Amino acid sequence: MSDTKHQTNSFIHQIVRKDVGDRENAKSVVTRFPPEPNGYLHIGHAKSMCLNFGIAREFDGVCFLRFDDTNPCKEDEHYVASIKADVEWMGFSYGNHLTHASDYFDQLYEWAIELIKNGKAYVCSLSAEDIRASRGTLKTAGQNSPYRERAIEENMDLFERMRGGEFANGSHVLRAKIDMASPNMNLRDPTLYRIRHQNHQNTGNRWCVYPMYDFTHPLSDAIEGVTHSLCTLEFEDHRPLYDWILNNVSVPCQPQQIEFSRLSLDYTVMSKRLLTSLVENQCVAGWDDPRMPTLSGMRRRGYRPESIRTFCDRVGITKKEQKIELSALEACVREDLEQIAVRRMGVIKPLKVVIENYSADDCEELTVPNHPGNPKMGNRIINFSNEIWIDSDDFMEHPSKNFFRLSPGREVRLRYAYYITCIRAIKNDSGEITELRCRYDPESRGGGTKDNRKVRGTLHWVSAKHALSAVVRLYGPLFTTPDPIGETKGDFMKFVNADSLKTMQNAKLETSIEETIIGDAFQLERIGYFCLDSKSSSENLVLNQTVALRDSKRD
Repeated sequence: MSDTKHQTNSFIHQIVRKDVGDRENAKSVVTRFPPEPNGYLHIGHAKSMCLNFGIAREFDGVCFLRFDDTNPCKEDEHYVASIKADVEWMGFSYGNHLTHASDYFDQLYEWAIELIKNGKAYVCSLSAEDIRASRGTLKTAGQNSPYRERAIEENMDLFERMRGGEFANGSHVLRAKIDMASPNMNLRDPTLYRIRHQNHQNTGNRWCVYPMYDFTHPLSDAIEGVTHSLCTLEFEDHRPLYDWILNNVSVPCQPQQIEFSRLSLDYTVMSKRLLTSLVENQCVAGWDDPRMPTLSGMRRRGYRPESIRTFCDRVGITKKEQKIELSALEACVREDLEQIAVRRMGVIKPLKVVIENYSADDCEELTVPNHPGNPKMGNRIINFSNEIWIDSDDFMEHPSKNFFRLSPGREVRLRYAYYITCIRAIKNDSGEITELRCRYDPESRGGGTKDNRKVRGTLHWVSAKHALSAVVRLYGPLFTTPDPIGETKGDFMKFVNADSLKTMQNAKLETSIEETIIGDAFQLERIGYFCLDSKSSSENLVLNQTVALRDSKRD
């Protein structure tokens, strides 16, 4: 990725720029990207990643990749590895600034004891259901816990015994003592620690009490010297608690929390819970299914990180909730690949064409460009013979008025080769067209004729004698509606698009595709951009469609 600093003018950039300018002894800007290791990163995380790493880069600071691993019940080392791979693939370097919230468990525990000793926290023995019931509603105040006035010595004893593993899950929690009548529900004596007799992916069995996110996050920020803690708008109501935590323990610095709108993309969902449901219900073939909005799915589909960063840049950073059309992301992918993807020919719905006046013993090698708009990308050799494959959609026995491709008696141009004219169509006993018989003009090699006659149709094709066979996967939107959550407050699964994956089992490709490396994109002319599936092999060639050549309207 280029090291050029991309100056933006979002409200967050303006705040950071002002803070840096106003500091008498300006210190480096420090940000953090804090994913939970309980799932794969998606395009929404990419927006936050670009912002946090981008701010640090622009202001000569650092950005921590910090794993928010405070819930051992849902976390796994597998997710840690996938997140690190995604961050690196996106082009961001965290260097020696890779941390875990669990790295700070000892210090967090000491700060919890500090709150207890200062009368700012207490051990509550209510059940989770009773705690919820006692918190009240947005219109009614909460009720103090009967354990709220426990003596400091008793709270200390109970908390230490909680850590020692003496109590069962759910029997006690540590709560902050703030204000049960606060209009902000997050300040109604929130839970700071709970008991979890669960092995942790990073700390093993050292702990059986684990801090809550709202306690851990501001303190981890303070430990790392974060100057600007950038998070999405759902944490705006949590900011008073963020500040309360920092103001009531002896932290080394006071980070500033700033909220921005999260990304919402048409025809998909961004909730990890909902994405997990799609995986567990086998609506998709795993987290890296190319239909998923995960970065691993997009990588497998052939998206490049450059296009995702461009998309995040164009979306911008605002306070207003953003509902972005899927076509905007696809446009960024298309623009990126247009410049760098080599051209190839392939037929995904093959129909045999026999050229009757071309000798079955002959074969020509045609030199054609890898990219018509970029001579520096060089040339390749394709073969031409008397039997070729064309796409069945490029033939119509009884053509409509605006159909300009092949039909009986009509002449068309074969891309880079000759003009051919259809003589007749051969059908099977069911009346299906199985083969076309054509004649070619030997004077039209390269797409021209001496009499300069014009044809309106140009077809892609592949020599039948030299073609590779492959499976091609074509992808549509994952859901049938742009807003699967907004359409219903119930089962979003009913909007899963049964036609989001179409598998073409007998596609025919030119032989140069054998040289393609997994991860490299190419354009199948007149069809779209594709890549080899990461699980493809020379014995089982599988192509994933990255994006069509142009946007298609969706109902």
